[in-house]
Amino acid sequence: QVQLVESGGGLVQPGGSLRLSCAASGRDFSLARMGWYRQAPGKAREMVATITSGGTTNSRDSVKGRFTISRDNAKNTVSLQMNSLRPEDTAVYYCNGRWMGVADYWGQGTQVTVSS
Repeated sequence: QVQLVESGGGLVQPGGSLRLSCAASGRDFSLARMGWYRQAPGKAREMVATITSGGTTNSRDSVKGRFTISRDNAKNTVSLQMNSLRPEDTAVYYCNGRWMGVADYWGQGTQVTVSS
């Protein structure tokens, strides 16, 4: 049974930084495409950034140059470094793991609030 546990959310002022981490267990982490998604109140969940098993990354345009996704296969973790945070980045952030291209698993989510 796959478990994804996020940590690192919180309240930060505009322009500040946060680092989210997700610890995975239950399947071979090195085979998974991992990602971070977010959902703001009243909005649909959206992809923030993904990283393939081979290390190829992708991110939405609004976070390019500010957010960086990375993974550590030895520790079964994926992280999201978020810099220059903006109020519009406020959302619940979810860790996602996808195996074999179809088996999706989600963490419980961690709240990120950007406000002065």
